[in-house]
Amino acid sequence: MLDIRFSRALKLMLTLAVAEEHDSPALSSAQLAGKLDANPSLVRKLLLPLVDAGLVVCAKGRTGGARLGRPAEQITLAEVYRCAVGDKPLWACSPLGEQVCLVTEHASEYFAKLTAEAEEAVLASLGDRTLADSVRELRTLREERGTAISQ
Repeated sequence: MLDIRFSRALKLMLTLAVAEEHDSPALSSAQLAGKLDANPSLVRKLLLPLVDAGLVVCAKGRTGGARLGRPAEQITLAEVYRCAVGDKPLWACSPLGEQVCLVTEHASEYFAKLTAEAEEAVLASLGDRTLADSVRELRTLREERGTAISQ
């Protein structure tokens, strides 16, 4: 099963970026959960590494909530990705077994190198895109489809 933490964290960050464009106040975990069709507890777990990295700022209290820690133009998708997945590799290698041939002797080392190359390519692609770029891409998709959902 593929990990979906990045897609959830990205949706959360994009929601905050759109809210910021509309001069909305900080959004509570309950408000974010409603927009993302998720549990507020899950939203709070997603927020923790984003807050630790300074990508999101949270305030407690009646008028508190989450907002972007920096302008959307200054936050790359690579930063969001790193916060969401941490040090977990893109793919996990199958467990080592008995080394009886060329494949079983070197497959783990080969797979680790392959994973590192793929991860590097992913980060390079995501590093070239900001949250602001992504919001613009979403608007283009909406225009192409002719949908008119708010924000």
